[in-house]
Amino acid sequence: MASIELYLLITAFLMLLSVAASKLSTSFGIPSLFIFLGLGMLAGSDGILGIYFDNVQLAQNIGTLALIFILFGGGLDTAWKAIKPVLKDGLILATLGVFLTAFFVAICVYYLLDFTFLEALLLGAIVSSTDAAAVFAILRAKGIALKKKLGPLLELESGSNDPMAIFLTVAILQILMLPQSSSAIEWIGTFFLQFLIGGALGFAFGYLLPPILNRIHLSFYGLYPVFTIGWVLFLFASSSMLGGNGFLAVYLAGIVANTKEFVHKKNLIGFHDGLSWIMQIAVFLALGLLVFPSQLPDVALYGLAIAFWLMFVARPAGVFLSTMFSSFSLNERIFISWVGLRGAVPIILATYPYLQGFEQSNLIFNVVFFVVLFSILIQGTTLPFVAKLLKVESKSKDFKPENVVASPLFYHTLKQFYIEENSKVIGLSIVELNLPADFLILLIKRESEYIKPTGSTILEENDMLLIQCNSENRYKKVLKKFSS
Repeated sequence: MASIELYLLITAFLMLLSVAASKLSTSFGIPSLFIFLGLGMLAGSDGILGIYFDNVQLAQNIGTLALIFILFGGGLDTAWKAIKPVLKDGLILATLGVFLTAFFVAICVYYLLDFTFLEALLLGAIVSSTDAAAVFAILRAKGIALKKKLGPLLELESGSNDPMAIFLTVAILQILMLPQSSSAIEWIGTFFLQFLIGGALGFAFGYLLPPILNRIHLSFYGLYPVFTIGWVLFLFASSSMLGGNGFLAVYLAGIVANTKEFVHKKNLIGFHDGLSWIMQIAVFLALGLLVFPSQLPDVALYGLAIAFWLMFVARPAGVFLSTMFSSFSLNERIFISWVGLRGAVPIILATYPYLQGFEQSNLIFNVVFFVVLFSILIQGTTLPFVAKLLKVESKSKDFKPENVVASPLFYHTLKQFYIEENSKVIGLSIVELNLPADFLILLIKRESEYIKPTGSTILEENDMLLIQCNSENRYKKVLKKFSS
């Protein structure tokens, strides 16, 4: 039996190799997801390392845990001001668009494979969600910025369409395995209940997180990431146990939390971004290990046909029907259609039929895996070219420092303020004051010590603050909060 050290060595080697191989994404435009999957396949039973892995339950659990933190990290890094103008279009794409994509894929699968239409719809639901995280990584690597509303729309859709795909997959699978379990009306009721409970809990947890972080005043920064991890897991588990959609809850919580200021905000966003990358690498390596590449040639023709249908018919039909009343141009809609990149979620969902003992589960998993690989490779590598071809790049000029006239910091913008006894702000952290963006506390003199303030700095009696504020009226208004 292999020792724990050997497993740790293999894990460390694969993670380091994944990080090193991700440089190919930057240099050559190869999607990092494709690289991670490829490394998993090379390490698997048919690959170089020959690691035999067929534990579907474990792979699904890894995928679920990874998806929780990927969605929360994506939400926490999403600016509400950016997605607000495209909220309606994004939600329509994430719900109606997903259903329409699944339906049109099912038509192809029904005539291509020996499936009933409900079985075909199951496969369509599994591949219906998109992964735009890979899209933005590719576009950033090539230095391409999208037009103002396109970026936020794709970001919102990719983060919010996974719950719909998961709901459809679970619902269709349950109907197939237990035909008499529920009626269509009951499933519609379950759908709205899941999204209502998940949405309500996500908003509540996201709204409460910033004030809690601001007021717990932990002694060590390292405990703040631990707290947020526990908070996210508690939200997902409680939402799921109450009948809500936990994935929607954690994504929404991240968005809502980002609308407020809280201590160590920049560091926590960076931490969860790093955690998301760890989770992406882990889930793709696990899913790569789970597949047997020797079985893929048997489904290659079916996979190619379904992938082409998805890219050129199903996804565009879903997008065009969902955005028919939007203000997006023809070229923008075509680009949105082409950005229907498949990622981890379809492969994770393809493990669900296995655990339910569905007869066609092995065929579905291999077809879905092939479709995802083909989608990542073809759509991912051609995104920069398609963006230029359709002229959906932002026309904003690069910022040039040499064009800026030097503007000195005038002495009258700097103020000193002394925190007197019984001031309202004593014992509060700076972030709890909700100061305006142009009201900056640059330095704190505390006895003989000079302190560089951060959001978590607690104000004390007799502190001398060095403040920069351009507006005299703003300065006086804010200082009313400081008075006793």
